[in-house]
Amino acid sequence: MLDDSAAYVDGDWTHRTVSAAGARFHVAEAGEGPLVLLLHGFPQFWWAWRAQLTALSAAGYRAAAVDLRGYGASDKTPRGYDLVTLAQDAAGLVRALGSQDAVVVGHGLGGLVGWTMTAYHPDAVRALVAVSAPHPRHAGRVLASVGPGVRHVLKAQVPVLPEHRLLSDGCVRLGALLREWSAPGWPDTGTEERYRRAFAIPKVSHCSLESQRWLFRSRWRSDGLRYHARMRAPVRVPVLQLHGALDPVCPPEAARASRRAVTGAYRWRQIPAAGHFPHEERSEEVSRALVDWLALTAPGGRG
Repeated sequence: MLDDSAAYVDGDWTHRTVSAAGARFHVAEAGEGPLVLLLHGFPQFWWAWRAQLTALSAAGYRAAAVDLRGYGASDKTPRGYDLVTLAQDAAGLVRALGSQDAVVVGHGLGGLVGWTMTAYHPDAVRALVAVSAPHPRHAGRVLASVGPGVRHVLKAQVPVLPEHRLLSDGCVRLGALLREWSAPGWPDTGTEERYRRAFAIPKVSHCSLESQRWLFRSRWRSDGLRYHARMRAPVRVPVLQLHGALDPVCPPEAARASRRAVTGAYRWRQIPAAGHFPHEERSEEVSRALVDWLALTAPGGRG
């Protein structure tokens, strides 16, 4: 097993530990200007945003990519993997980073956290970019698709065994999952190895699956019913949805239904030849779309 040093990757950014919402979070930062908070999804860590960290800092923004609670070098707490707590984490990080609000960019689970922030912490969200992430109100459409992501979530409901399966043989199953969820050609060997090493950090496998257990089980519990009632609030901030045209986890048509939840400015951008990880599979195209949209929606950078 590894310690959390696998989450510290050198590059054109600086690493720091930030305390927020009663936990400590590892953040990689680059640039100066308006804050853009980058939230990764399963089964990744902050490094998923390495291309966007560089592009955003070059465009005049302060980009901060965080390891979510339970991932990378952030705290692995015994509980706190529901979307309400994760949204509280992110809102606390905005303040801890010295900003009143931020453009929140989230992929997968991180996107669900971003959508949740618009209902629970609207003052902390200046604008939202949801990558491969439907609004939680429309997640039922994804469940109905019975794709590989849904099958993975269902298998994760069993105790202990899913963690063991993902960790066995040096996390080889994790690499297979990345390939299954992406378009052909990604990831390369080095990228896969990086994610396998980060996932082998103690407790990451369990913590990451706890979020998926909450997503499924809460639908029939009082906390989940309260959550979905709160999420009926309209999203009033500008929203950009970026989605891979070949995403097998969340079909584009299911994600695009999220438009109905947004009363603010909205834009849909489909990324050709990309699967569930467009910010890595087609990093230059996603970075360009993000910077162009920010120049119009959240001015302050050099665009």
